[in-house]
Amino acid sequence: MAHLLIVEDDELLRDALSAQLAQAGHVIETANDGEAALDQLRRRAYDGMVLDLGLPKVDGLAVLQQLRRTLPALPVLILTARDGIEDRVAGLNAGADDYLTKPFNRDELLARLQAMLRRASLPAFGGSSPASQTASGSLRIDPAVPRAWLGEEPIELTQREWELLALLVRCSGQVVSREDVLTAWQSEAGESGSVASNALEVYVHRLRRKLAGSTLNIRNIRGLGYMLEDNAHP
Repeated sequence: MAHLLIVEDDELLRDALSAQLAQAGHVIETANDGEAALDQLRRRAYDGMVLDLGLPKVDGLAVLQQLRRTLPALPVLILTARDGIEDRVAGLNAGADDYLTKPFNRDELLARLQAMLRRASLPAFGGSSPASQTASGSLRIDPAVPRAWLGEEPIELTQREWELLALLVRCSGQVVSREDVLTAWQSEAGESGSVASNALEVYVHRLRRKLAGSTLNIRNIRGLGYMLEDNAHP
């Protein structure tokens, strides 16, 4: 059972989603605009959120960008009528963990949401890593939380960013293929929750930006995949 926030301005859809997710055993709260959503996120904790983009008062992307400053690991599923590739990329760049366009199959929505919540409750890919791993003198990750730090500063990561970083750290100095990452994500989410190959590029780009200023780099090995390397130790 999870405590979920549904942010949707369409009353009929909001009520239908609330009923479906409550029937699945979740505790549901709702907000009908972006301003109300941000207020509720400040006042109480949630296990996950279903977020529409076309919201009154504060747009869904702005809501997502603001909450990521204080709640970097909150699982967020975007639910929207915006189906262009630029909208998907914008949603992922803003910090979404998954993206579903309207009209949608409600069984698929439930499957994606359950997969997202399951990933958030487990160490990355279900691994049995020690309580703390260090990729270099500057990066530290804790799979039990999960959280990561550069020096003493915490890194704000979404769930998928965390999973990708943890996998690269475990395989530090080795090539991780695109297929390895996509297969691992798909095995966690199920077939309906798989991540498009081009979305992986978005996550890699975001991780590179968040590691900027450190000695770590995610290197693209052409035709093979990605490697986390420490430039301080060539």
